[in-house]
Amino acid sequence: MEVIDKITENKEKKEGPIAKAIENQTAKLPSDFFLWAALGSMAVSLALKVAKQDHKALFVGQWASPFLLFGLYNKLVKVEGHDQHDRGQGGN
Repeated sequence: MEVIDKITENKEKKEGPIAKAIENQTAKLPSDFFLWAALGSMAVSLALKVAKQDHKALFVGQWASPFLLFGLYNKLVKVEGHDQHDRGQGGN
């Protein structure tokens, strides 16, 4: 229960200026951008693997997960971002 209490207490806190700036910039990108970037990195990785450039293929292939995480963050910012709190809409 202590963890839940701490989470609910944090709702009154505002985002800092750096977090707001990042959220404002990432919200401008469509959510599909990150999905296509992840799929693109997988395709490039496959092409590099076929070209027998294994180390480069592994390097590029590992970009897919961060792209998907960025997409998730982007979606959360759009749905539950700081702007709802700042406009008085409150979130949940």
